[in-house]
Amino acid sequence: MDKVKRDDLVLVIAGKDKGRRGKVIRILPGRGRVVVEKVNVVKRHQRPTQTSQGGILEREAPIHISDVMPICPKCGEPTRVGFRFLQDGRKMRACKKCGEIMDKE
Repeated sequence: MDKVKRDDLVLVIAGKDKGRRGKVIRILPGRGRVVVEKVNVVKRHQRPTQTSQGGILEREAPIHISDVMPICPKCGEPTRVGFRFLQDGRKMRACKKCGEIMDKE
């Protein structure tokens, strides 16, 4: 089970965007990277095609998963993630600071 999932709110803890918060848009598990909304924005030159106009586009580039820290929805602080088993046997992510379950049911 992953410690960071899509739609999680995360804090960037390293790199040029250190201290910025954003929502995880995409996870690239094979490469160990995540794409975070409005973080690590790069410019890409796009050639015009029959369907798109082209020009200089700004888009988010992936950053390493170790450079982000999930923010607990209950206490609102960046935290490490632990795991807990519920009564029915499901494994859920839990905040290490307040102990609250982080996953949405």
